[in-house]
Amino acid sequence: MAARNRLQIRTAREDKRAWVVKRRERTRQLIELGGLVAKAGLVDLVDDDRAVIFGILSEAAARIRSEEGERLIAIWHRRGIREFAQAKLGSDRR
Repeated sequence: MAARNRLQIRTAREDKRAWVVKRRERTRQLIELGGLVAKAGLVDLVDDDRAVIFGILSEAAARIRSEEGERLIAIWHRRGIREFAQAKLGSDRR
């Protein structure tokens, strides 16, 4: 039974059909984006209130669509780079 399960898992992992590969890539992207929400501390700050998190993200999207969008993207990009670097420094010290 366990050997059959391992075979099924390996077969699923090695499935190269286009729709399977595309679905797997999308799943990975969504997991990574969710990780960024957690890494930013939003989950803890709003006590895992998904409506608040969605509202925050919707507000950011609206601001990006505004006249100041390009400027905000540049600011947030620099901030994100700094946060990633700081997080890496923190993990390197362990």
